[in-house]
Amino acid sequence: MSEAERLAPAQPMIAESAIAAEGPRARRHDGTGYLLAAAGAILFSIKAVIVKLAYGLSVDPETLLALRMGFSLPFYLAIGFHAVRGRRHKLAALPAPSRILAAALIGTLGMWVASYTDFLGLQYISAQFERLILLTYPMFVVIFGAMFFRQTVRARALIALGVSYAGLALIFGESFSLEGQDIAIGAGFVLVAAIAFALFQLLAKNAIDEMGPKLFTCIGMTGASIAAFIQFFAGHSGRELLVTGPLLFYSLLVAIGATVLPSFFMSAALHRISAQANATIGVLSPVSTIILAAIILGERMTTAGVLGTLLVIGGVGWFTLADRR
Repeated sequence: MSEAERLAPAQPMIAESAIAAEGPRARRHDGTGYLLAAAGAILFSIKAVIVKLAYGLSVDPETLLALRMGFSLPFYLAIGFHAVRGRRHKLAALPAPSRILAAALIGTLGMWVASYTDFLGLQYISAQFERLILLTYPMFVVIFGAMFFRQTVRARALIALGVSYAGLALIFGESFSLEGQDIAIGAGFVLVAAIAFALFQLLAKNAIDEMGPKLFTCIGMTGASIAAFIQFFAGHSGRELLVTGPLLFYSLLVAIGATVLPSFFMSAALHRISAQANATIGVLSPVSTIILAAIILGERMTTAGVLGTLLVIGGVGWFTLADRR
């Protein structure tokens, strides 16, 4: 027997051993991704409660969004600078200008368009209803993934979408009968936010894989901040950003606790798990929002509200579990 023949049987064994070792590592990698996605979802969920508190101080959406971006931008610039230094230290090439521009535009879609329409909607609807509408964005991830990114869409996604929107329709119908047209306006704005965020999830995946979550997040949030500042200064004076007292506290809280930390958690999760998996973890958000809104804002739910909430969470939750299996 030749040396090559004698060693040949060992090669499949080595390959099998490598695959076996890779399994636990892959599971740990996925597990970390799910934990990061969950942390991001929970932190993002406090945003609606903070915004509702800030609106009680007579601040408009444009000013509040500019404050949010203004207080969070220094963190992104500092971390982005560190990420660039790290790439140069490793002699890794920096992204091409076209890729940087693309990342900035994707970030603008996800953190300015989605945030601004969400802030507008929160002027008209409760924090609980807002979070339930946003919760349906994973369904749009699946649908748009099939429409524009050649991803497979399963029947259960459409069934889950139907169940969730039946719950939203139940809550909307009751709220509309009690409060009228304002509910329709607010729900429409938040639905636009959900669609924008779903597109952000799909578009961000490849960019994050290419340049890493830290650098992508910093570039994307810088683009969103520039857009927010342009919008603010188009109709406001810079003096309106010099806030104090409770509004300063709420601005810092929404900037750091509900923007900086969850955005990095979300990007890091997207680096480890799929956009669909990352999106479906968002089922935790409405639960957190419902609890916080009840404790802090005094929001309560009627019987129709509870049933609608169960339908929304049940539809998305069932889809999540079925997709994981």
